[in-house]
Amino acid sequence: MTRRLLYGLFLGGLALLAGPLAAQQFERHDGYQIHYSAVNTSFLPEAVAREHGIQRSQVMALLNVSVLEELEDGTTRAVPATVNGSVGGLSSTSESVPLSFRTLRSGDTPSQVAVFRIHEDEPMRFDLEVRHDRNAAPAQVSFIQRFYIDR
Repeated sequence: MTRRLLYGLFLGGLALLAGPLAAQQFERHDGYQIHYSAVNTSFLPEAVAREHGIQRSQVMALLNVSVLEELEDGTTRAVPATVNGSVGGLSSTSESVPLSFRTLRSGDTPSQVAVFRIHEDEPMRFDLEVRHDRNAAPAQVSFIQRFYIDR
């Protein structure tokens, strides 16, 4: 019970933190919504970070990706997905670093998360392949986000 509550708070916290960063951080792809948010891990509650083995640090961030299927009645339901991708700076000398995703699940709600090192005040580009249907080509999702280190 406590574990589910903490995880629910964790996912809710990610949603609340992602709101100010960019409105409606999701893309539609063939009847699915691909939601994504990236936040500094220092914003995570200590208990949640510890339970999920996530390092809280001013220089680390967490990318969370989840997929919702749009149903005919207008509702959505969470579906499992696999995510591959990389993150890097925008300059021509910046190298792109692969992201290592793992699944976190709260009840019937799966999401893919990856932790990565941030570069202060540098826009970072995320290039993701999200496979929500193994019989279809993966969706391509790209976005740019700038991170600040709270000192």
